[in-house]
Amino acid sequence: MPNIKSAIKRVSVIEKKTLQNNMVKSAYKTAIKTFETAVADGNKEKAEETFKIAVKKVDQACSKGVIKANTASRKKSNLSKKLNTLK
Repeated sequence: MPNIKSAIKRVSVIEKKTLQNNMVKSAYKTAIKTFETAVADGNKEKAEETFKIAVKKVDQACSKGVIKANTASRKKSNLSKKLNTLK
């Protein structure tokens, strides 16, 4: 454990930030999973709704710095490919 006051504060700040990042990461992974289950069921309407939500969550994770821009772009591309297989 750190002894310096600023280092002690950094530890607590990092713990809070880690929890926030984990919440964002969990939210976008959950959105992707719900989209993939809708695609697997073949439900076109639900897949389109959940696609919008999943893309929004991926963009939010990217803007928060949880995932990189190229990763977000790749994930959105893969989601749109899966959506287009239903059409």
